Amino acid sequence: MKIGFIGLGVMGNPMAQNLQRSGRHELRVFDIDPQRGDELERLGARRAASIGEAIEQAEVVMTSLPGPRQIEAVGLGADGLLARMQPGSVWIDLSTNDLPVAAKIRQAAQAAGVDILDAPVSGGDEGARAGNLVILVGGEPAVFERYRGVLEIIGERIDLLGPHGAGYAAKIAQVVLCYLHSLALSEALMLGVKGGVAPRQMLDIIQHSTGRSYVADRYGPPILNGDYDPSFTLGLAHKDMKLAGEMAHSLGIRLPMCELTTATYARAVEAYGFDANHLKAVRLLEEDNDTYLQA
Repeated sequence: MKIGFIGLGVMGNPMAQNLQRSGRHELRVFDIDPQRGDELERLGARRAASIGEAIEQAEVVMTSLPGPRQIEAVGLGADGLLARMQPGSVWIDLSTNDLPVAAKIRQAAQAAGVDILDAPVSGGDEGARAGNLVILVGGEPAVFERYRGVLEIIGERIDLLGPHGAGYAAKIAQVVLCYLHSLALSEALMLGVKGGVAPRQMLDIIQHSTGRSYVADRYGPPILNGDYDPSFTLGLAHKDMKLAGEMAHSLGIRLPMCELTTATYARAVEAYGFDANHLKAVRLLEEDNDTYLQA
């Protein structure tokens, strides 16, 4: 199939590379930063100069974008995806989106005769590179089955969860644990270190206790080495938490721990900037306690 892929960031680039390396499809790619397409072009993908060129005659359009504002602008603008895509083609959105924008997409796609799947991914940049992402899908079963093979190139566990929007909802619900766990991990480390335990020893104890988690294993080391993990930005982490808060508000529920986590990430963005490494939120705790966890 002819695939147009839009958005070649930390997650989009390795996903697009896996599609190209599979040799199964003809791939055109676009990003507002043209240099992000360098490696894909070397692999044989065609680098487009515009979104319109990337999706020309595409049977499948895939997007990996920062959030709802970008999804709406790229998808629903006067020259956006749905104004250009062929009837009968499919838009597979791999981004994290909110439910109001999802509803707008669904309505516009129906009017344009375009199928849609929301397919946000989980597993981090390492999962994107390895092609073993978890893909949380919302959409029509027949559409899902038609394009399952494309998703299997970039993911290992692929779940159809319900109608359009279900994938977005699941992604927002599960991603809050990553950020909440990161802050909880830092507090556990701080408590142990201030009590006299060496940082690496305290992390090792956590990693072999009932408190063990992916976050402890994956993000504990970058806290201790002081680079705060460059794979994701603080601003995008805060964006994810705000999406969770907005979703909770729309559903009429109160999530106190999410509210506290969102406020902490907001404070961190203000202190260190949108593009700081996402675990820089931990630095707030370190500065507040005049103790750094670097081992």
